[in-house]
Amino acid sequence: MSFVVNLALGLLFGIGLVVSGMSDPAKVLNFLDLFGTWDPSLAFVMGGAVITAFFGYRLVLKREKPVAAASFHLPAGSAIDSRILVGPAIFGIGWGLGGFCPGPALTAVTLGATGTYAFLPMMFVGMWLARTATAGRVAVAT
Repeated sequence: MSFVVNLALGLLFGIGLVVSGMSDPAKVLNFLDLFGTWDPSLAFVMGGAVITAFFGYRLVLKREKPVAAASFHLPAGSAIDSRILVGPAIFGIGWGLGGFCPGPALTAVTLGATGTYAFLPMMFVGMWLARTATAGRVAVAT
């Protein structure tokens, strides 16, 4: 059951990325180009996601347990450390340079977007490097 639910949610997410234009790196780069050909339409996508998450989490967390799992898996810590600051900064730089973030990049492969064939291997190398660099560290919950 969990696999089917995850598959359906992944397909819904992928369709949302394509419909919103987030799988098009030109649209993403235009959103980031505030003083050039700025396209504010992705701000509405982000606003819709924030509103959905705001109300969705409040609704779902009222449940005793998730529909397709034994329990909720919520973060235990709330400390702001170098990983919280450096990781998103690297992610943002990569997003700005490539016009992709991981989800839309995977979606764009199925659409035949040529930039993804260079971006995805480097994304996987970056994920491997991050995992290798932090392999010996233990997260401390505060």
